[in-house]
Amino acid sequence: MNGSAFDAELDVRKLACPLPILRAKKALSAMSSGQVLRIVATDPGAPKDFADFCRKTDNELLSSTEQDGEYIFLIRRRAG
Repeated sequence: MNGSAFDAELDVRKLACPLPILRAKKALSAMSSGQVLRIVATDPGAPKDFADFCRKTDNELLSSTEQDGEYIFLIRRRAG
């Protein structure tokens, strides 16, 4: 992965809730436990949505940042 801190990337720019969460859920389910998914979103509700999603699913929200109107999340897939 060329030294980056994630194992897979999901581009959900221009998608509105609930699509970013649904796509992330699907992507995470295909990953191994402990792997990290990087998500890029533009939905202003995404930071709250992903925080809620991680709290409810026991996946770990490693970071949530905003840059130039884009929200970037790193989520570690839960164990088991």
